[in-house]
Parts: sequence; C-alpha cells; structure tokens
Amino acid sequence: MSGIQSRLNAISAVTNYVPSAAPLNFAETKPTDLFGCNVFNDKVMKERLPSDAYKSLKKTIEYGEKLDPALADIVANAMKDWAIEKGATHFTHVFYPLTGLTAEKHDAFLVPDGSGGAMAQFSGKLLIQGEPDASSFPSGGLRTTFEARGYTAWDVTSPAYILENPNGTFLCIPTAFVSWTGEALDKKTPLLRSLQALNKQAKRVLGLFGVETKLPVTSYAGPEQEYFLIDRNFVFTRPDLLIAGRSLFGAKPAKGQEFEDQYFGAIPRRVLSFMMEVERELYKLGVPVKTRHNEVAPGQYEIAPIFEAGNLATDHNQLVMTVLRNVAKRYGMECLLHEKPFAGINGSGKHLNYSIGNAELGSLFDPGETPHENAQFLIFCAAAIRAMHKFGALLRATVATASNDHRLGANEAPPAIMSVYLGAQLTDVFEQIKAGAVKGSKKKDALTVGVDTLPPLPMDPGDRNRTSPFAFTGNRFEFRAVGSAQSIAGPQVALNTMMSESLDYMATELEKATKGDPGKLNNAVQALLKKVIIEHEAIIFNGDGYSEEWHKEAEKRGLPNLKTTPEALPEITSKPVIELFKTYGVLSEAELHSRQEIYLEQYSKTINTEANLAIRLAKTVIFPAAVRYQGELAATCANLKAIGHDVKMITLEDVTAKLRSLQKAVGDLEGALGKVPHGDTLKEAKYFCEAILPAINTVREWADCLETLVADDLWALPSYQEMLFIK
Repeated sequence: MSGIQSRLNAISAVTNYVPSAAPLNFAETKPTDLFGCNVFNDKVMKERLPSDAYKSLKKTIEYGEKLDPALADIVANAMKDWAIEKGATHFTHVFYPLTGLTAEKHDAFLVPDGSGGAMAQFSGKLLIQGEPDASSFPSGGLRTTFEARGYTAWDVTSPAYILENPNGTFLCIPTAFVSWTGEALDKKTPLLRSLQALNKQAKRVLGLFGVETKLPVTSYAGPEQEYFLIDRNFVFTRPDLLIAGRSLFGAKPAKGQEFEDQYFGAIPRRVLSFMMEVERELYKLGVPVKTRHNEVAPGQYEIAPIFEAGNLATDHNQLVMTVLRNVAKRYGMECLLHEKPFAGINGSGKHLNYSIGNAELGSLFDPGETPHENAQFLIFCAAAIRAMHKFGALLRATVATASNDHRLGANEAPPAIMSVYLGAQLTDVFEQIKAGAVKGSKKKDALTVGVDTLPPLPMDPGDRNRTSPFAFTGNRFEFRAVGSAQSIAGPQVALNTMMSESLDYMATELEKATKGDPGKLNNAVQALLKKVIIEHEAIIFNGDGYSEEWHKEAEKRGLPNLKTTPEALPEITSKPVIELFKTYGVLSEAELHSRQEIYLEQYSKTINTEANLAIRLAKTVIFPAAVRYQGELAATCANLKAIGHDVKMITLEDVTAKLRSLQKAVGDLEGALGKVPHGDTLKEAKYFCEAILPAINTVREWADCLETLVADDLWALPSYQEMLFIK
C-alpha cells in the first residue's frame, strides 16, 4: 500500500466513523443511583457484615487502628458473595509497582469440590495476602532475579471494587507490594507510611492549639488529569505514537493553538460521547469526577475529580487513566497520556491539588476570613513554606522523567525551579509578620462588571499564578509539575514527609517556648512565624515563572534549577533526603537508592527506544519518500530542459541537501548509540540526555524539513494537521 493510500484510509475511517454499538441511554439510571454501585463500600459492608465485624473494620478504616486478623474470613466471605452476585468469576490483588503502571494477577473463585463439581471459595488468607513474582518488576538492586518472592498486602483503607468486561466481571482488591525481606517495591507502601508520619506530627501541632480529633490527619488530593485524543487509525500508521507514545517526527501545522480557540471550546460530539461514558464507568467505581472540558492544545482535554483522601485519590487516579484508555478504544480513538505527544503545542500535566486535614477539621490550609488572626493556619502554611525551601529539589525529583522533561519550563508548565506562590493577601500577612506587627489582612471585595443585569461577583483578595509550581489557591496548594502519565503517589510521599519534618520542627519549637503554658502560645507563635519567614522567604515568588529574570533571581536566591532528569534524580539520595525519610520511617536508604536506579534506568530506556524508532522511521519511511520525490523532480527537470525550458533546480537542490543532512544525522545518531557507557546508571542517563537526545532532535529537524518539501502523495506518515484537527 502506498504511503498516501494508508493515510487516506485512516482519514476515511475517521471521517466516516460509525459507533460499533447503539448509543448508551444515560438517562436510564440516575448518576446518584449509579455512583459506587460496583464498590465494596461502607453501605455494602454495613449490610453484609455482622454488626461487631462491621464496627471493628470501621475503626481500622476511619481511625487507623490495627486490623483484627479474625475479621479476614468474615470480610472475605461477604466480599466473595457480593462479587459473585455481580457476575465476578475471578479476583485480583491490584498493586502499583515502580513501573508507574497498575499490575494485577487474576485468580478464579472456582475450586474443585472433590466430587466432580466445583464451588466458589475465597478465604481471609487469600484476601489479606497474595504472592506475585517479584523478580520481574523493577527493584533497583533490592532483589536479584533468582529472588522471586514478593507479597501483596490488603489495603483496607481503599475499598475493593468490580471491574466490568464484555465477557464478565472480576473483583479488584487494592494492595501494597513488598519484597520477601519487607522493602517497598511499589508506590502505595511509602504513601501509607508517609501518612502515618504526617498524622503524628500534625496532631502534635494541633494539640498545642487545644484541638483534638479522633480521626487521623491525612493528605487530600485532587488531580486534574489532562490527555489527548486522536483517532486510532492514525496511531496504527504512526509507529512512533504506537511504541513511544509521542510523535518523533511532524512538521508544524499552519494552525496550532495560537488562536486560543480550543480552550473551553464546544466539545466535539464524538469526544463528548466518550467523556460521558468515561464518567459513567467512573461513577460505578465511586470516583467523584466533576469537571470535563477542552484544554489549550487541539485534541487535548481534561477530567478532574472532587478532593479525596490522598491514598484513595491515588488509586482512583490510576483507575481514571485505565478507564480513559479503555473507553477511548470503544470510540475508535486512542487516549495519549504522554506528557508531550506533539511538539510545538502544549503537553499534558496532572495538577495535584494538595491539602491536609480530615472530615472533622476540614482543610488545615484554610485561612478563613481573617488569616492574620488564624494562628493555626499560619503555622501550617509556614510549615509548607519551610518544607518547600528545604526540600524543593526533592519534590522536583519526584516528577523527573524523560517525557516530563519535554514540558517543564515551557509556556505550558511551571519551570523546573521550585517556588511558592502565596498571592497578595497571604504575602501581605507574612510581610507584616516579618516586620513584627500584624494589623490586618486584605478583604474579599465585590467585582462590578458594568452591566446592570449582571449581579456583583465575589472577588478574591488575590489573583492566581499559572506559572508557579506550588501555588496557594484558597484552601490548598496546587503542585502543577506532575506529568500526565505519572502516579500522584510519589509527589504526595515527598510532600507528606516534608510536611512531617516541618511540623515536627514547629511543634518542637513551640513546645520549648511555651513549656506547657498555653498563655505563652501567642507570643511563641509570633516569634516562630517571624523566624521561619525570615529564613525561608527566598522560596516565595509571586511573579512570572517563565521570565528570564526569574531564572537569574532564583540563582541569586540559591534555588536549584534542575532542568533535566539526570540533574534532578540524584536529589533522591542526597544526605538530607536520606535522613528525612529515615527519620520518619517512610523509606530506607536502600529503598531510596533502588528508586534512583530504577528511574534512571527508565529514563535511559525511554530515550534508547525513541532513538531506535527515529533511526528506523528515518531509514524505512522518510528517506525512501524523499528519494522518490527527488527522482520525480530530477526526471521533471530533465524533461523540461529537453524541450528548451531553462529550469533552476532550486527545489531539487534543496531536497538533495536535506537528504544528505538527514543521512548524516542518522549516521551520527547510530554512532552515538554505539558509544553509550554502561555500568553506571547516572553516567548512562547523562549520556542519553547530553548526546542521544540532541542527535534525535537533529534527525527530526531534517525529517520535518523534508515533510514540508516532499509531495503529499509520497509522504506516508499522517501529518499533525490531520491527527489534531480531524475528529
């Protein structure tokens, strides 16, 4: 099949797309009735468990009390009966290894009864613990290949759920994943450990203010998930999208996002149908998705949930990504979660809205109407400022990947420099604290639009800053540097542990100053806040994070600018970070080193894959198309000369020159790949960053130039304008 024919077939399939099934009638079931129907939630447990068992399990879930092992068989039996009633034939322990993906192994409920028949069986032992092969998952040296034993452990705080398939359903049980020797091999275990540390230190601070709460203080998260949708037929004709998840080649289209007509625009009908089914599936799983809209780039969209407890929000975000991918296929589309699938337009992130608190206290980052008088809030806010100044480089390292490097620092994502945006109101309050006399804070006002029929609008005391990586947004902080495909567990682990250290410091300083006398608390708080803001105000920046001036200013302030993954990842094993995680029992030194090794390996493997893809596509698709066009041009020029036309072969010379440049660039890339140093993962990653990536970009440069010259009927790869604008 010719290049143009494969493209035409893909375009025809898109423009003539017909859904494979009749449209779903979403009015049949109310969302309120649908929500959580496939979740073994509190309502189901209350109905199916004996009263004593339910109360005991509830204490574990709500108050963090130790799980009574005697409950396991009772819960397992109830869970099995509920799942079978919903058509489940299998169960699986769902876990989140250090690949960043979701992993599962399915086991059947069915077992022989010894009389030629079979029965359904599921014990407490099977519920509590599973044993997947640990040798085939990344361990960063914690386990060798022949040491295969690993365990999954039931996370009772994240409810089990049913996943539906056209051929049946299966029970999913969220679990932690550890090695036989107890090291964390996953994303969940450190998150649960960090939540314990956060609870302990936050309650110390609250106790000084006379605040008691039975519920654990936990982190809350609301990840805004961005993604691209393109027709699957285009993906099948783009090996780079199919394998690498991003386009390694593609000339800039005549129109991109510069008209700003995509953002919040009317959602295309096919995309809206997809979104509605995604939401329906997520409602069943108890995921509280709230918002959907077009994003800035053509073909880019967003889905966002309501705030949830951090551990549950992390599991739910993994489900969101799974459902997005699966449902997209049913609509003939591909959901791209790569951070930068298309050059020249915005990539995709995952804004992590972060706060701490619980159902009794609300958000501890809520300033109230008079933040200057809210000493408790100011202590927690100051703790966040201090934590970011001390460990901002660690937070940067948690979002360091080969794909996220493509967007950090561009005009679509915050810079790699970690800073805190407080806004006008809080900046003013902390400036007053620094000066030693707090007199008040800016009030909310009303915005008059100037149209009589429109009411006055409540006006916040400060604007928002979209260039800040860690911005205060009313009652929470928004960490805007997380990549679209990443788990939100890593950033939360860092934030929770950083906050634990800062709250520990705050509590210790206040305890020393007050010596148990509540009457001394106010003066102690004022003195501590002043000390913290003077020592750590360098991290506060309310200006344009994209400006060159900020980069220079950040350097003066001593703030690190870790632009690439090889620069950022060593922060994970710096002495202060090792001490931080060790002190609060979140990750051991060995576990930290393993993660650095794994993430460096993933970085190098990603770029190595892209390099090999670039070489293959250049040799087998782009070069042949250009050579054919070169031949056509040469023949045409010769024919014109034969009949007496004086032809200047500028186009032919241009194509020939770019072909030579492409050929040289491919050769240089192949040569560079042959010199990759092995044995030292950091050295290898630096080489891929400094030598291989530029070589890939050079190949792309000449290939994209040829795309703008070669006749369209010879170019096999679907263009950007086709993939992004044909829905």
